[in-house]
Amino acid sequence: MGVRSAGVRARFPRAAVAVTAVITGLLLPAVLTPRALSANGSEDGSGQAGEVTLRVGIQQEFDSLNPFLGFSRAATEVFRLIYPTLTTHSSEDFSVVPELATDWESSRDKLTWTFHIREGVKWSDGEPVTVHDVAYTFNRMMTDSAAATANGNYVDNFAEVSAPDDGRVVIRTETPQATMRSLAVPIVPEHVWSRVDDVADFANREMPIVGSGPFEVTGYRPQQYLTLEADEDFWRGAPTIDRLRFVNFENSDAAVQALRKGEIDVARKLTPAQFDALKGAEDIERVKGKGRRFYELVLNPGAANSAGEPIGTGHPALRDVRVRRALDRAIDRSELVERVLGGHGTVGAGYLPPIFRKYHWSPPPGQRRPFSLEAANRALDEAGYPRGPDGTRRDPSGRPLNFEFVLHGDSSTDALVGKFVKEWLSEIGIEVSLQPVSDNQVNQRTTAGDFDMVISGWSVNPDPDYVLRLQTCGARPDPGGGGLPDSFLCDERYDELYARQLAEFDRDARVDLVKRAQRRFHEMATGLILFYPNALEAYRSDRFAGFEKQPADQGVITAQQGYWGYYRAEPTERARTAGGGDGYRSAAFVIVGVLLLGALAVVSVSAHRRRTAEHRE
Repeated sequence: MGVRSAGVRARFPRAAVAVTAVITGLLLPAVLTPRALSANGSEDGSGQAGEVTLRVGIQQEFDSLNPFLGFSRAATEVFRLIYPTLTTHSSEDFSVVPELATDWESSRDKLTWTFHIREGVKWSDGEPVTVHDVAYTFNRMMTDSAAATANGNYVDNFAEVSAPDDGRVVIRTETPQATMRSLAVPIVPEHVWSRVDDVADFANREMPIVGSGPFEVTGYRPQQYLTLEADEDFWRGAPTIDRLRFVNFENSDAAVQALRKGEIDVARKLTPAQFDALKGAEDIERVKGKGRRFYELVLNPGAANSAGEPIGTGHPALRDVRVRRALDRAIDRSELVERVLGGHGTVGAGYLPPIFRKYHWSPPPGQRRPFSLEAANRALDEAGYPRGPDGTRRDPSGRPLNFEFVLHGDSSTDALVGKFVKEWLSEIGIEVSLQPVSDNQVNQRTTAGDFDMVISGWSVNPDPDYVLRLQTCGARPDPGGGGLPDSFLCDERYDELYARQLAEFDRDARVDLVKRAQRRFHEMATGLILFYPNALEAYRSDRFAGFEKQPADQGVITAQQGYWGYYRAEPTERARTAGGGDGYRSAAFVIVGVLLLGALAVVSVSAHRRRTAEHRE
């Protein structure tokens, strides 16, 4: 918040508490029980009249608040709100626009890039944002493997990063790198992070978190909420709201009920049934956006670390590409889109979703693997995986094809997909054990190769390099466990295509290489793209008149490539009049006097403050 005093605000006791006795008509002061409150002075984060708090329901855990480590959608959305990047993407059409860098240029050989850094920008603790912060961030990622966990692909090809003067950052690359205009790396303050010796063990939970975005994180309770205050001194101007709060829910049903009651303002990741049920609901506006996310079933092809050492528990049969392709034939994607998404999505094909039309690829007729249980059964027979007496297939060593399918436990979509896949695979002689676990356990088990099948999915950036790299040999975890793999694909041909697209600046030539890489990924069948879901959201129209979407045509209001939806939210007069606590009860003190034969009696009574999902404990 610029020069604001480190975001520290007064703390007040919780409502509801002590009951004092009355002696000879004298009412003693109430005994108050202090509790940890939100940064704005009230436990529910409601704020004062005239202030506006935007409350957003989420169902995903924050895997980390450390921008070098966090890669979940929940975490990366927060990073875009609190940390600057050199460039960002416009809300209109995803085009690259200046952010911390005002402009940039490259040498003729595309190996040296100079970024001119904006003057007058400050960190939320009042320190200036300088070229040295930018250079420090990139150099830390280049020299510290832990710091390269989430965004290491951007610096893998960097040779040197320097700050030759107070206005410029110069980056030299080993080979031409086509992503230089869209380096989606959160820039961190050197004066804070240089004191962090071990990035891998640093949670970044000391409040307030020092950043330099339109908002500042001021309060966090894991699996409950995260609160951000608007930075009135943000260089683009103050946000239109005073406060933003992400509220954790165990599932989307609970989030929808809170939205209906006015306890939150935005619900996202709605199921199709929930989205359809909200049609015509009073004071609720629905948003159906084009999805930039793919939903994927990953098959363990024989996980290994970066040293080539086998890891994990994957079934050996899945190392056979013929088995993986047969499984692909046994999944009816059209049925999933209709039965799981209620028609609110697109059948999966290539790796990149169709919202990015120039990069999207679909298998031509000769390369498709259309749904056919008969063809899948025939392929497994021909590959040497016969059925046993119990109907379950065996591999050449006699081991049954019993696969563990890891799912996100709080996702109804995962549950339905698991149900259908289990049924279809049983028809081809494969037994499936469904294992719903927490989001963090999904991440941990995926990185460790501890799965046969697992649900994955990524939101794709306008430049596809980030997700393309997830399928390279270089994305495999190092022997110490770091890294960010997806399907553990390690294929020489894919890696060659990936490297060539990264070095290609001719747009048409790069598009061709990206499509060829997707074709190779499809051939290897380590990740089966099931569908591209639409982004289904809803908000309270009595409190917000609208949000800036990205892209402008059929776009989304949350989880954007930027911060536009929250930054330019349009509060209604009702929201401003009621403050952020519309739909909440204010804190209050309950004092009851009791006279018992002249003796002092103290009785603790809890006041009935409505327990909302914004503060569940």
